[in-house]
Amino acid sequence: MNAKRLEAFSDGVMAIIITIMILEIKAPEGGNWEDLKPLIHKFTAYILSFIYVGIYWNNHHHLWQAVERVNGKILWANLHLLFWLSLFPFSTAWMGEHYTSSIPVAVYGFILFMASVAWYILALLVIRVEGKESKVGQAYQRDIKTKISMLIYALATAIALFQPLFSIVIYTLLAAFWFIPDKRIESKLADKD
Repeated sequence: MNAKRLEAFSDGVMAIIITIMILEIKAPEGGNWEDLKPLIHKFTAYILSFIYVGIYWNNHHHLWQAVERVNGKILWANLHLLFWLSLFPFSTAWMGEHYTSSIPVAVYGFILFMASVAWYILALLVIRVEGKESKVGQAYQRDIKTKISMLIYALATAIALFQPLFSIVIYTLLAAFWFIPDKRIESKLADKD
């Protein structure tokens, strides 16, 4: 299969995820600034999740620029990633509504953790097909950033059971950590040109 078809399908799914997340935020009944106050936490959760989906979309795009071959395992691994990303609207809405409650914040963190695990699995399978000397293989040869992130997501999820607001701060800091696009593949593509 052509990697472009997989990328186009994934782009569509991520666009739908972002659309569903904003549709979860209902417009206030009134027309005053005060009427927006109850939505602040929902909108803040939306912004955080929008950034996360944007990070995955950006890195996903860079990954598929370097991939030459796709097999069935990669297709399933990509669907695995999209599954966890598709849970963002649910967890975002729940956390936005109950940002001081342990379980919604922990569920949000668990979904972040599982999305990062799914990304890691996808990258490993791509490297297995492309080879360690490929652009992707060279770019992700150590991938310390993803491994550290998975560990921090797991810890933040556990912390959410006791200090949910502290976990939200951790999720936000990790988003900032990933906000700058991952240049590893981009630099490998430039090296080969």
